[in-house]
Amino acid sequence: MNIQGILQKTAMAFKRCGIPSARLDAEVLLSCCLKTQRLTLYKYPGRILTDDELCRFQKLAERRRKGEPVAYIIGQKEFWSLCLKVDEHVLIPRPETECLVEEVLNTFAASFRHNLRILDVGTGSGAISIALASEIKDVRIEATDISAAALAIARENAGNNGVHESIVFHCGNMFEPVSGKFDAIVSNPPYISDEEFTHLSDGVRLYEPKEALMAGPRGTKYFSILIHEGAPFLKEDGWLFMEIGAAQRKNIEAMLIESDLYDSISFKRDYAGIDRIAKARRKTTHG
Repeated sequence: MNIQGILQKTAMAFKRCGIPSARLDAEVLLSCCLKTQRLTLYKYPGRILTDDELCRFQKLAERRRKGEPVAYIIGQKEFWSLCLKVDEHVLIPRPETECLVEEVLNTFAASFRHNLRILDVGTGSGAISIALASEIKDVRIEATDISAAALAIARENAGNNGVHESIVFHCGNMFEPVSGKFDAIVSNPPYISDEEFTHLSDGVRLYEPKEALMAGPRGTKYFSILIHEGAPFLKEDGWLFMEIGAAQRKNIEAMLIESDLYDSISFKRDYAGIDRIAKARRKTTHG
């Protein structure tokens, strides 16, 4: 069977399984199998697959039909135009998390500080830290995660993207492994409620790490920790940046105000118009 035929057949099979991006997924998996670019598939649609190539591709396609995310099947995901390794130990980076990176960069662009210190809590694949390190000179980033397996992926990603000297990774829960004060704390914490988790797609619910998704009955467990326990780790006028879930703005805003630890509280919408980033500045204390 040639490239054009296998793509058509596979896309149709994916559609029958309810996969919305059927054609794209087929192309990505075949490109991975043939170790080539997607554009090449269109340049040589009549190329005949060898028996070995067809067998390998069919195994990949079967995994996708069962619901496994494409990023896990091919072992990588693009984020901030960087190629990141991913597996079942880390959450797959989402495009909306790039809004968090953008907000950090925009905040410090107007008053750039040398030797900026940033703390990334719950780093997972290292996506946020690596993106920031690729954009900011003279930055020192410390990144924590409770999962040693996730940190192994993050360290590999930092090395592969040439920013390993700017990031120190710590294994431990939230703020436990770090000390000192930072110019910014950034985090994409778990924020899915118990009820919301039951309604997630099978690709997310069955394959991605639950500990990177679930955050208690209201989905706010980790926001409370970030807001209250994070304040002592921020320099005066330091910034807290958090990715939040849809419809969580009201609760997060109330938590920030009631803590009486922050001012300049604001929110930024993602590309779909959903409030996605919460931002607050550590209050200056006197006396």
